[in-house]
Amino acid sequence: MFNFTYANNTVIHFGTEQIAKLKSAITKGQKVLLAYGGGSIKNNGVYQQVLDALSKHEVVEFSGIEPNPSYETTMKAVELVKKESVDFILAVGGGSVIDGCKFIAAAAKFDGEPWDILAKNAPVKDAVPLGVVLTLPATGSESNSFAVVSKLATKDKFAFGSPKVQPLFAVLDPSVMASLPERQLTNGIVDAYVHIMEQYLTYDVNAKVQDRFAEGLLLTLIEEGPKVFDNADNEIRANIMWSATMALNGLIGVGVPQDWSTHGIGHEITALYGLDHAQTLAIILPRMMWEMRAEKQDKLLQYAERVWQITDGDNEQCIKLAIEKTEAFFRSVKMGTRFSDYQLGYEVVEPLVAQLERHQQVAMGETKAVTLPRSRSIITESL
Repeated sequence: MFNFTYANNTVIHFGTEQIAKLKSAITKGQKVLLAYGGGSIKNNGVYQQVLDALSKHEVVEFSGIEPNPSYETTMKAVELVKKESVDFILAVGGGSVIDGCKFIAAAAKFDGEPWDILAKNAPVKDAVPLGVVLTLPATGSESNSFAVVSKLATKDKFAFGSPKVQPLFAVLDPSVMASLPERQLTNGIVDAYVHIMEQYLTYDVNAKVQDRFAEGLLLTLIEEGPKVFDNADNEIRANIMWSATMALNGLIGVGVPQDWSTHGIGHEITALYGLDHAQTLAIILPRMMWEMRAEKQDKLLQYAERVWQITDGDNEQCIKLAIEKTEAFFRSVKMGTRFSDYQLGYEVVEPLVAQLERHQQVAMGETKAVTLPRSRSIITESL
């Protein structure tokens, strides 16, 4: 196991009716920017609960943060934060809203061109404090310090991270999932699953605690994920929501190598073709696993045995079956796993490879073994 230092300073308020905690979670007298997406929170009761909890605060609203939040939209919010002298940002939504608010928080205090935070990894020295009311469990952004933002004008999609944008608190009420459309539930389950895999499916460093945590989360998503579409049991939602948070709050990633090459290719698919983030991950991960089967053999066999109880057959047969079961799980939660599921074909290959090269994503993964030719092969095999 590698050396590590770990802290997670986000306070979690988990359970039903926890939105009321906003009243005390945000300091009295602070002017709050209430930021959200397309307005679904006004139909499911979350918006009114938030306003009731903030009845003693001055609230400024900003709506319209897109799935895959854009630089263009978030910069409009930055202008509002500055104009209104906002003291606190409250993100109410899923990962896209939260990621957008992290960038807003950083850009509002940035001395220089805010795009440099994304494109040039300019350090974030200060940020407006922020908190979260989570409505869609998926990205884990509610309790980590990372975000991804796109620039529509240039079709660029970049990530950034800073402790300055770590949410001070996150409210996780699983009952709000009852009103989510099928597509968002699907995205959330798959997104969480692949987040776990990118921290787990690398090479063995004898990190038994992290491995067992990761396997437990995967098994929970496999067990509960397909049930969430037809079952009103709030405990199912609770287990999925908590799994998604635990998938990317840093805990299972400490002391172990990580491989974010599936995300690297996925981001380019979203940037060029507009697919949802989780959709891109479900397309790429199975072929990434197969392409990297030699380098990842030990962990793939461990995954096959511990998660899917596969022990019969030679190494390659076990790995192949584990990948097939992974893809079948994605389909069981109503997720497509091929470009063809989205009416895309061979025309995507070269533009995606060119985009990876333009962004210098030519040696990805924990050992830098995902080269440009291998990325081309993975994309082609995913058609």
